[in-house]
Amino acid sequence: MTDTLTASEPEDRTQAPVEHAGQRRTSARARLLRVPIRFGLYGTMIAAALVMSVPLIWMLLASFKAPNELYSMPLIWLPENWNFDNFRMVASSIPIGRMFLNSVFITIVGAGLKVLLGLCCAYALVFVDIPFRKAFFILVLFALLIPGQITIIPNYTLIADLGWLNSYQGIIVPGLASAFGTFLFRQHFLSLPISVLEAAEVDGAGHFRRLWRFVVPMSVPTIAAVSLVSIVGEWNEYLWPMLVVDNPNTMPLPVGLTLLQRVEGLQNWGVLMAATTLVTLPILLVFLILQRRLVAGLTAGAVTG
Repeated sequence: MTDTLTASEPEDRTQAPVEHAGQRRTSARARLLRVPIRFGLYGTMIAAALVMSVPLIWMLLASFKAPNELYSMPLIWLPENWNFDNFRMVASSIPIGRMFLNSVFITIVGAGLKVLLGLCCAYALVFVDIPFRKAFFILVLFALLIPGQITIIPNYTLIADLGWLNSYQGIIVPGLASAFGTFLFRQHFLSLPISVLEAAEVDGAGHFRRLWRFVVPMSVPTIAAVSLVSIVGEWNEYLWPMLVVDNPNTMPLPVGLTLLQRVEGLQNWGVLMAATTLVTLPILLVFLILQRRLVAGLTAGAVTG
């Protein structure tokens, strides 16, 4: 028995290095294969970033150009003389300051109410024992599938009957029901530890206290994601405010840009690009600041079944 074990030991020692060398060769091949794949992924991301950023760069540069530079062939990317004449013309043509304040007010109130209603609705769908909870959630899913254009005519008729044309409530109220926010909050709430809420209920905490003292602090990334999506949507909304508002005193910025259109067909594109830059830059800065919250909230919320 001892001779057999002694004879087999050299064989084990010679086989181990051979297997280890094979593993090294396999890992080396895998590293070589990863290099072109990595370059391909980076190249795709760079190409996508260029496609999305080139129109924004052109818009920003065009806002500083004179009219002859905008229509020159071949194209001139950088303006010869950087000036702010286009921005001055925007300020003198439309009440840009009042429209900016209108957009800020509509965005803050509209996005805030969307987040609040989405939180409360999702909390009820997950933590409140109400009949037909699944049926209500199915209705929320159906609302996600319905295009917003279908509801324009009924909403306009209702707003007109209420006398809310040319008013802030006429712009804000029809879009307060956010099926996307309710869905994302509901999916995130399903992943929360139910034991924390049960302990709070044993201590006598009601639904309102459980929502604001326990659920909200554990849902900050998802709340930030829904808030950012709602803010971008409210700020960029054009079709509905254009239908219900024709008074410059209540117009948001996207609708106010239509006042720069010339009836005779001759358009000063430098002025229009300057106004578009003023509309785009605030929401772009907000997105750049909160983009990490958006990714964290979306990945944390929608993966729970």
